[in-house]
Amino acid sequence: MKEKDTKNFTTNQHEPTRKIIRYRSKGSWSSCGLWLIILLLFLSIDLFAQGANPPWWLSLENGKQRFRSQDYGTALMLFEDARRNRRAMYEQMERDLINLLSLNDVRRLGDYLDRVERFSNDRHYTAASAALEELYYRVPKASLNNSALAALTALGKLKDYPEAEYWIGEIYRIEGELSLALSQYRRALSMRANLEDPNFSTTLQYKIASILRTRQEFDEMIIVLESIIADKDTLWADARAAANTQTGSRGEALRPSYQQASASFARTAMTSTLTNHGINRFLEMYRYNNNTVEQAHRLLGLHLVISGRPSAEDHLMFAFLIQNTIIIEEVRRRQFDFTYTNLQDLAREINRNQLLLSYMEEVEYYKTTYYLAASLFRNGKTAVSRSIWEFLASQPQAGEWYDRAVSQLRNPRVETIVIMP
Repeated sequence: MKEKDTKNFTTNQHEPTRKIIRYRSKGSWSSCGLWLIILLLFLSIDLFAQGANPPWWLSLENGKQRFRSQDYGTALMLFEDARRNRRAMYEQMERDLINLLSLNDVRRLGDYLDRVERFSNDRHYTAASAALEELYYRVPKASLNNSALAALTALGKLKDYPEAEYWIGEIYRIEGELSLALSQYRRALSMRANLEDPNFSTTLQYKIASILRTRQEFDEMIIVLESIIADKDTLWADARAAANTQTGSRGEALRPSYQQASASFARTAMTSTLTNHGINRFLEMYRYNNNTVEQAHRLLGLHLVISGRPSAEDHLMFAFLIQNTIIIEEVRRRQFDFTYTNLQDLAREINRNQLLLSYMEEVEYYKTTYYLAASLFRNGKTAVSRSIWEFLASQPQAGEWYDRAVSQLRNPRVETIVIMP
């Protein structure tokens, strides 16, 4: 200890320790303070830069917050900023990679991505290296097949921002601009390869179908809903494929795959059980939890049955089975020893559960059930259709569908066909 420090310690033994430490470390505090000021200066510059041009993902999240608070004008500007900022960032990365690939030394390496990447790292082309790192984060490196040109092409595709396009479409939908909203949803769907959540493409398809239904463009609506089922309902798609390959498209005998044959058998068995043994036996034997396609089957079935098409029966049967599967599984989750016996007992369980009541309203449960019976009746399956109407006639809470079921039991008749525009 220095002489001055020793003197201070011996003559001021009762002085608080913090004062001695402050006195002895005066030089180190000055140094730390300087570094702290420098650090804060850099942070301030960085925050200012971000405030002037926030990253695209932050603009999107801010836009969502504005949308939820119904500030649609500001939300639209933020979504457009997100789209513009993302495009600008990836366009710059694309230029950086093009500049690297244009070098004579790089061109002599050939179309080998690993060699180009090594060259960029060794020669400190930091912008191009950063572009490749961003690409690998968004796209599996193995999918590029070690091709520098493939990497450049993939990087160029990242400029699209489907989430921003979707939210811009939501603004237009809220404001009643259905044509613009439909265009935005389709634009977002065309960019599905860049979706953060690949399953969100199904949501986009449902949004498109909803607008087409509102605009009464039913032919296009059917195409969209059928594409959802083809993509997401393996049971339906495999069974249909098996049916189509029994004789083949040109008449030759083809043997379907095991999966197709199994799906075809399951679908045939379900139809037979429903027709010959009734609705309760049908729900005792089969479960199908595929909530993703429930809405597609339901909307297609309702449209087809109202327009008098026999194919409505299959779609409504699938929708009805999915709805009841979800309901039964939820009842079992709360009551582990529950065993399905009949629809009346299941309805009593539903009426005790507000969550299930909300779900039934969301999926138009009673409407689906009524029109399933109507479709079965139109196709000549009168016994099972009557048993379904009897169930609805025991459920006053079904409202309109209770009244219509009672009317059908008094005077069974084919539903009036509605000619769609």
